[in-house]
Amino acid sequence: MNKKVFRVLIKYCLLKGKNTVEAKNLLDAEFPDTAPGKSTTKDWYVKFRRGEINAEHGERSGRPKEIITDENVKIVKIDKMILNNRKLKLNEIADILEISTERVHHIIHEYLGMRKLCAKWAPRELTV
Repeated sequence: MNKKVFRVLIKYCLLKGKNTVEAKNLLDAEFPDTAPGKSTTKDWYVKFRRGEINAEHGERSGRPKEIITDENVKIVKIDKMILNNRKLKLNEIADILEISTERVHHIIHEYLGMRKLCAKWAPRELTV
């Protein structure tokens, strides 16, 4: 069962006058493996009482995953930036492109197939 169904059931319990403990017991009896936890049930009860949320999913903030385009990945931006300067860090690339470091990490590892941006290099001492 998905979250929307549980939200509807919890809202139904609230409208029927049940408290959070009764609602949690009802959900556990009917859906023992997938019922939301006690704190989740309480949080949804509080939000329903305030009128903050409905049973539908709300809009989420954050950047969309559509930021990964061919232009950003290979042609112009990240690929050339890395090849020009292997000492760049994920944070620097993210700041330049104004995307999250998580997306930069995903692009570098999944799309470009790179395991590391740069390796620390130190000359070895010769042992005789």
